[in-house]
Amino acid sequence: MSAFHRLVYLLTIIIISSSCGLKSAENTLEPSEKEKITGLWSLYLMEKNDSLTGTWNEWKGGMQGYILYDDSENMSLHLTKKGYQDTDLEFPNFVDTIPLEALKYLTNSYVYFAKYSLDTVNHIVTHARISHSNPAEWNDVVERRYLFIGDTLVLAPVEAKNSALRLKWVRH
Repeated sequence: MSAFHRLVYLLTIIIISSSCGLKSAENTLEPSEKEKITGLWSLYLMEKNDSLTGTWNEWKGGMQGYILYDDSENMSLHLTKKGYQDTDLEFPNFVDTIPLEALKYLTNSYVYFAKYSLDTVNHIVTHARISHSNPAEWNDVVERRYLFIGDTLVLAPVEAKNSALRLKWVRH
């Protein structure tokens, strides 16, 4: 085989190898962080770190809820104590005659809506709240460290007053 034919043969092998490599790279592209976080998540576990022992324990006997991130940077969160929906209490809507017991029960429901943004370098999702079940927290901006472990989303508040908490969510 002449030197020219060997060169053509070698170039052909390189081109075929390169195109196969590109093809397989296209098939194994990882979803973006935004694609990973988008969707409805169900709370699996909410934990608090014991600063004395360093152990994680289920917070307040267990919580339940949902968090939703859409592809337009809107998000919503609803947290309650486990079994919140299992009550005989009645809650009339938009009236001023709710029994005190019912009002106290409603404080076990935590809800907010926000615009969110992702810092994919530092793995922080920022929630710029636009409404909240606690009027004092309307328009607050909070940050959560995020981590994906398989199909689990782990969120941990950055602000000092809640930094001992960790919430684990599974795709709903």
